[in-house]
Amino acid sequence: MSEEQKNSMARENPSFYQRPNVQTSSVPVAGGIPFGVERIANREIGIGGAYASWGKSYDNFSLKTFIEDRLDETLKPEDTMNLTPLGFHSRQHIPLLSEEDHIELEIEVGARLLQEAAQANGWNIKEVDAILIGLTGPVADDYVEKIAERAGLRPEALKFSVHKACDGSVGGLNLALNLGLGRKGQFNVAEELKGKKVLVGGIEGLSRFTSMSRDKNALQLFGNGAGAIGIIPGETMQFLAGKDHEAYDEEGVLAVRMLYPYSGEKKPGQSKLEYSQAGSSHFRLAGMMHEPADGSSIEMAGPMGMVKLFVRTGVQVVSDVYASYRKLMDKMGASGKEIEFCVVHHANYKINALKVKNLEKLGIKFPFPWVISDFGNVSAASNMIAFLRQLPSMKPGQHILLDGFGAGTYYDVLAVSLGG
Repeated sequence: MSEEQKNSMARENPSFYQRPNVQTSSVPVAGGIPFGVERIANREIGIGGAYASWGKSYDNFSLKTFIEDRLDETLKPEDTMNLTPLGFHSRQHIPLLSEEDHIELEIEVGARLLQEAAQANGWNIKEVDAILIGLTGPVADDYVEKIAERAGLRPEALKFSVHKACDGSVGGLNLALNLGLGRKGQFNVAEELKGKKVLVGGIEGLSRFTSMSRDKNALQLFGNGAGAIGIIPGETMQFLAGKDHEAYDEEGVLAVRMLYPYSGEKKPGQSKLEYSQAGSSHFRLAGMMHEPADGSSIEMAGPMGMVKLFVRTGVQVVSDVYASYRKLMDKMGASGKEIEFCVVHHANYKINALKVKNLEKLGIKFPFPWVISDFGNVSAASNMIAFLRQLPSMKPGQHILLDGFGAGTYYDVLAVSLGG
């Protein structure tokens, strides 16, 4: 491809920092790390939020040099991914930092995100009653407590860390809305949060996380991203139908190291999810992962391996939830009501396109828009970013579907009604 063609593609697909409403600054770590954030709100339905990224932006052409520097080796042609058909044009990465700098950087990023998301909803941060944050590889065990403290939340505000890889943020949303997820011996999160001011999001420092691996696919696919939305369960967002599902990745097609506390053992027929109390007001939901044998952070079979891992079960979970939704609409005498569109995890475009194709074979037809090309795969952050990018066009009373899935393998799918 000529330089003119590369420049033309860059103009057509600007980086996140070049979006018109993104506010840019820097985080005072290691001489300054670029940071950008965009706030979005829809007053009609009463939901707002913010999404962000940090680090230098690399397009598909400059990424190769970054990966070669990180690996200290030349990428062979067969190792260089064609990322454009996978839906990604750019993403953000940070340099290698000290452990202390990594912690400071991500605590500051998380605190800024919570403050921006609260402001987008017209809330003072002290009014926020709970935060539920999805994280694949947290920089510290008490990360969610640390960002809540720095952001200015009340000490007694509920804090929930959700470690279900890319499914983390939708898993948190399902917990906040779905009364049916209450477990024996645990308080019912949805019951506790009904009518309260809640921030739900995902914060993923995947440039740091993938730096602990030499997996060339992972280094090219992932990047830094964060997103959070503000809801009042039962008011601005109401649960209609939903499901959480586990289908453990026995083969380790997407192996991920558990950089979070997990004390349970794998027992046949039992859930791989472990609930624990991490502090006086901090709780954790942690999913067992198939970890890389060499101790690295991530090891993946490649894009086609991801398709095989996620599509079949993902289609089944979506179709199950859709069947429950249709049954509910019939019971309510609203058989003409329909899902308007889906907010889906942006793993890669081929996964999502194949899911759509297989769902259409089952007679399930509604849009699964691809709206994120300037972040790479940002795991648990992607659903919240995708939600916010579609938020301005949402209307009160609309029904939408949120589709989360991630390594482990964990799925959360739920249909919700927006606004009053």
